[in-house]
Amino acid sequence: MSGWLAVAGLGPGDEALLTAEVRAALSEATDVLGYIPYVARIAPRPGLCLHPSDNREELARARHALALAAAGARAVIVSSGDPGVFAMASAVFEALEDRPDWERLDIRVLPGITAMLAAAARAGAPLGHDFCVINLSDNLKPWALIERRLRLAARGDFAMAFYNPCSAARPEGMGRALAVLREECEPGRLVTFARAVSTAQECILTVPLAEAAPQMADMRTIVLVGNRATRRVGRFVYTPRRAE
Repeated sequence: MSGWLAVAGLGPGDEALLTAEVRAALSEATDVLGYIPYVARIAPRPGLCLHPSDNREELARARHALALAAAGARAVIVSSGDPGVFAMASAVFEALEDRPDWERLDIRVLPGITAMLAAAARAGAPLGHDFCVINLSDNLKPWALIERRLRLAARGDFAMAFYNPCSAARPEGMGRALAVLREECEPGRLVTFARAVSTAQECILTVPLAEAAPQMADMRTIVLVGNRATRRVGRFVYTPRRAE
């Protein structure tokens, strides 16, 4: 099979944070597929076909990309951040399960800088020790599972990063998460709201848990919650490398 498929992470927003590996794949691509705003980040050029699609069409997008590659195209599926973090890499392999004849395709997953890591870097080092990442969207899993994971992470004293804290369809998500944290954590626990990191709209706000409010987050926000040892030093927030 002469075609190939790259599943690429575009990073958090700033073009300077796009990896050289992803740039090279995009320069060779004949087709780029992805969620509408992510495909909009790709500059049109002769010989390149752009395929934007809706956010909830991940499996259809993955099947389309695999079919293009099987037909000889050089296809790139783009995600923001890293394609393996709540993004398209899993969808591609899920689609591949239905087509074992495509398993010999040249498929590459190209990592990107996640919004979580970009947000942590802007804040200082709040993920400096053990941490976990939780998607607060209940579109693909029940809220009861999200709540269970939140409680266990808090009881395990993990620092936490939250993706998709709320949306127009799920305005209550962040409030429900904060309610769980207040039951499990001390009121002084540091919470960082990092919105639109690495773009012109970037805003970083760190407050104690007692002052955290749902309206501090939207779908462009990554929320970072420290562990018991997380503290401030000047304008920075960090979690010590040693646990007691």
